[in-house]
Amino acid sequence: MNLYEDLVWRGLIKDTTSTELKRLLNEEKITFYIGTDPTADSMHLGHYSSFSICKRLAKHGHHPILLIGGATGMIGDPRPTSEREMKSIEEINQNVKGLTKQAKEIFGFEVVNNYDWSKDINFIDFLRDYGKFFNVNYMLDKDIIRRRLESGITYTEFSYMIMQALDFLYLFEHKNCVLQVAGSDQWGNITAGIDLIKKKTGKDAYGFTMPLILDSNGNKFGKSEGNALWLDKTKTTPYELYQYLINTDDSMVISYLKVFTYLSREEIEAIEKEQILHPEQRIAQKELAKQIVTDIHGEKEYLHAKEISECLFTGNVKNLTEKEIETVFHDIPKFSYEEIPLIELLVKNNIASSKREAKEFLANWAISVDGEIVTDESMILDTKKKYHIIRRGKKKYFLIEHK
Repeated sequence: MNLYEDLVWRGLIKDTTSTELKRLLNEEKITFYIGTDPTADSMHLGHYSSFSICKRLAKHGHHPILLIGGATGMIGDPRPTSEREMKSIEEINQNVKGLTKQAKEIFGFEVVNNYDWSKDINFIDFLRDYGKFFNVNYMLDKDIIRRRLESGITYTEFSYMIMQALDFLYLFEHKNCVLQVAGSDQWGNITAGIDLIKKKTGKDAYGFTMPLILDSNGNKFGKSEGNALWLDKTKTTPYELYQYLINTDDSMVISYLKVFTYLSREEIEAIEKEQILHPEQRIAQKELAKQIVTDIHGEKEYLHAKEISECLFTGNVKNLTEKEIETVFHDIPKFSYEEIPLIELLVKNNIASSKREAKEFLANWAISVDGEIVTDESMILDTKKKYHIIRRGKKKYFLIEHK
């Protein structure tokens, strides 16, 4: 199976601008780019799903360029519904630094900033050298622009397409970059760049888009209750990322293995067979979490996240550090510690509905404190520890905090 066939099998190609692209990917060694605007100082899992294409193509000898949009980020790519909030120059510059550092660390490829070649273009030159190559009717026909016409679109947003096309032209002329890769929502911007290159140089450039990756509920992959899962481990810990992936729906996990990992077709099909035979073992989910967390954060962080997860599964939480407890139990019921007998503590914090029920829980070995089963109704929790973890039954956790 050649590269192009592999990309199709993995579901990574939605639209292409030319049939010639198949030959270029399979037989040539080309330079291509993919970009993102600095809307935050860290990438999230959605970026990873797109940028991982760089490693995949690089394994076949192609040269990736990762573009951070220090210039386009000041304008804002038009959204289908409303204009983006304009960020301050200081915030954009800070975000550019964060994304550049992260892109180099995670992906290890050449990183460029389009502000470097955009900052010295004055308004007259912009109109004469680039604007005159764009027909307004052509721009209005682009999907995002057309969808915004009813609600209104500013000239600033309208100009974004020209700026991104300028990026492709610059990289084509200075880096011999002949291909742009992006998500499906960037199709109009890609074709605008290809047309500009053709008009300015008389030469051909190419593009392909990847389909939007969704979860089983139709939401963007990598979103958790409306919040991005960040690649920066100080924003989203490796454990939190691991937990998100390990809970992937069975109906989506094999397609995610194709899209997000570098496992071969044979390896993925073998995992799929095991998954069908033993779905309760969650073999595919475990492999997905291993591959992604290791690729982003390294094997050590993956093993640590796995260890924490296994501690929770078995209830053996006594060796968790305070920081790990804060990470793992940040969204479970938390109560302030009071120096009262355990049976009263259970009732006061609604871990048991009454003293009678609390007695039954304790007598039936259904209550554990810090991983140890407790039956003593009069037990007083250790005041030297900041946190105590109470588990009722197999899965219900409560956090007691001593302040």
